Amino acid sequence: MSSSSSAGESPIAEATPLSLCSREPRVPADRLVAEMVPPPRFDSVRFGTYIPDPNQPSQTEAVHVLESFAAGLGGAQAAGSGRRGFFGLGRPKAPKTPAGPRGVYLDGGYGVGKTHLLASLWHATPAEPSLKAFGTFVELTNLVGALGFQQTVQTLSGHRLLCIDEFELDDPGDTVLVSTLLGKLVDAGVALAATSNTLPGKLGEGRFAAADFLREIQGLSAHFRPLRIDGEDYRHRGLPEAPAPFDDEQVTRAAQETAGASLDDFPRLLEHLARVHPSRYGALTDGVTAVCLTDVRPVPDQSTALRLVVLADRLYDREVPVLASGLPFDQLFSEEMLKGGYRKKYFRAISRLTALARDAKDLVRTA
Repeated sequence: MSSSSSAGESPIAEATPLSLCSREPRVPADRLVAEMVPPPRFDSVRFGTYIPDPNQPSQTEAVHVLESFAAGLGGAQAAGSGRRGFFGLGRPKAPKTPAGPRGVYLDGGYGVGKTHLLASLWHATPAEPSLKAFGTFVELTNLVGALGFQQTVQTLSGHRLLCIDEFELDDPGDTVLVSTLLGKLVDAGVALAATSNTLPGKLGEGRFAAADFLREIQGLSAHFRPLRIDGEDYRHRGLPEAPAPFDDEQVTRAAQETAGASLDDFPRLLEHLARVHPSRYGALTDGVTAVCLTDVRPVPDQSTALRLVVLADRLYDREVPVLASGLPFDQLFSEEMLKGGYRKKYFRAISRLTALARDAKDLVRTA
């Protein structure tokens, strides 16, 4: 129960803020499967809630194509919707599907709404949630690691649809692994939808990767119809610049006054992330209502930077505001990093952390 406060002041929570650095979650394989649904941020998104930029007709066209794609997935596998074993054993095999592309690839830069559209496709597909799967490329590779390749094939082969967000083209080994997995699932009649990152060295504007994606998945390319989605990063479309960082005292006070908030020193948190597998970063934030960080500074190396990208994705998925002191988030990554092969990932992390920083402004009392 909160302690009493003076008139006009907000009550201050008695509990000490949580610390992400004190958490070392263990995630069982069954949770990995059960959580293959759109993240909380995208629970309520639908095609009707996607607002196309009137200056980008490709966005409206993508919605129409995806609506038709979802409608075409109805009925073919309805008979397979009985009770499912955890590993898909004893379940009718998905029937062979009609000829033609059974996959779509959403091709566009960060912040144009690809994940919104991918999640909308998941929601619109007429099948029970247990017959649809949604996850990032990293989450899919983690599932293979937890269950083994053959068991993953059995687990997913009865699904109507598999959505893969942020297909990691920058990891050749994992790309081959997942491409092989997708080939097995296509043979079982599973429809596919994906977005992806650019390959290392494919800098340009860091925007469109359809040719790279189709080449890397090789034999699967005929199963995908690319949908190009032009546009600017919607998170900054018509919005103010990211708020300036607060000072340590403001961040600490906000953490103390916000039930369920965490409070960590940023350099120490980066060290802790190295000891926790990225597949557990979602569990790391379980029950956290806000992340408060002090002494934000540039990340020291690329391995650390890539771990931070994954954490930023999980926080953004869960709509966890991030309040920070130190340097602004657009100074997290060095010029060399922002010009390198993982450039797109770093810009996505900056974009998402900036959005979460805006969400956190109301945590600080101005009085």
